[in-house]
Amino acid sequence: MKLLIIGALEGYITEASHIAMKKGAQVSTVTSINQGVEILRNGGGIQLVMVEDKLDIRDFIKKIRSEHIAVPVLACGLGDDPQLAAQCVKDGAVDYVPMPPDADLIAAVLENSCKNDKELIFADPIMKELLAMAKKIAPSQASVLITGASGTGKEVMAHFIHKNSKRKDKAFIAVNCAAIPENLIESELFGHEKGAFTGAQARRIGKFEEANGGTLLLDEISEMDTRLQAKLLRAIQEREIDRVGGARPISVDVRILATSNRNLAQEVAKNSFREDLLFRLNVVSLQVPSLAERQQDIVALAKHFNQKFSKLNEYPLREFSDKALQKLQSHHWQGNVRELENIIHRAVLMADGDKITETAIMLDKNDVGKNALKNDAEVNNMVGKALADVEREAILQTLEHCEGDKTHAAIILGVSIRTLQQKLQQYMDEGVSVAAAG
Repeated sequence: MKLLIIGALEGYITEASHIAMKKGAQVSTVTSINQGVEILRNGGGIQLVMVEDKLDIRDFIKKIRSEHIAVPVLACGLGDDPQLAAQCVKDGAVDYVPMPPDADLIAAVLENSCKNDKELIFADPIMKELLAMAKKIAPSQASVLITGASGTGKEVMAHFIHKNSKRKDKAFIAVNCAAIPENLIESELFGHEKGAFTGAQARRIGKFEEANGGTLLLDEISEMDTRLQAKLLRAIQEREIDRVGGARPISVDVRILATSNRNLAQEVAKNSFREDLLFRLNVVSLQVPSLAERQQDIVALAKHFNQKFSKLNEYPLREFSDKALQKLQSHHWQGNVRELENIIHRAVLMADGDKITETAIMLDKNDVGKNALKNDAEVNNMVGKALADVEREAILQTLEHCEGDKTHAAIILGVSIRTLQQKLQQYMDEGVSVAAAG
């Protein structure tokens, strides 16, 4: 993994970086917030940032978030003052690491930050056939369109293709086209020059340049505005991009993978997606089946998630009872693998005894119990409320139920991920607390 360390800490930062490098990390070190922001602007695939607690962590996180740079930030400092650690987390850090550095702790931090959440778990013949095809076309330079319902594992499939390609030692960069505001996605993809627009305080390297030599995943490409689709088509055809406000084109060598949970041929018919771009992306098409279509994967995935969340929560690993497995296999799984993951996580936490029984497998409102049902008192509480307040409560409670997973919440609410994103941003601007992922 690639680690950026910002600060000095009386020489302990150097010691920490040496430990990280011994664990296989590529480490860059700078002493100031502005230097750190500049490195992130220039791409390079930084996966984790450690920042000294004496620096302005809140300002650093505010700066990188304003430029839509998504990277986890760890605070670090001398001693283990719980109040200081809590303040760092409040300012936006994901955790606090005390110094002097402990080799085992640094190793655990690195392992947790680069843990493989993109592992393909399968047992069903239909998935074996699909993966055989994916592995066959992976070494080529062809663009691949990966389709399937939300939660089926399209991004995991994209990682699989990259890892089996000739570019496996180069960068894999993913862009969620649905999660980035329309007015910023051009800059996100192609970068911008200083002063190109209001707020462009410095040059920013876009995802195409960051992925140069490697693979670029355009996740949920059907959400991309049609005006930008023309520029994307040119970038793919000509193998060059123009930064926003730039004076000359820049050559790039990028393999394109794209995902969509919509039928793009139907989107073309509705004039919401360019036919020529579809042809360019759809050199090879892979359709990831729903979980209901791959019954044998349900048990395999359930056992995988059981091990994952038992370890994460430091719970003893308990096997599923036969009735629990039967209950899992008989469910429809509208939310696919993502829904199964959430259900198993909850089952690990709720199970009693030496096995995970069917009572711990909470699949619907009746299973979850009275706290998840609308009783008479709750209904009465809705009377007289403004519609906007009822909508906000429904959205926030659904997001909390989905542990901050916006895609899963959007499926349950029956809205697009972009609509949900806009609502949540509105609530945050109003000072409302919104459940974070995980």
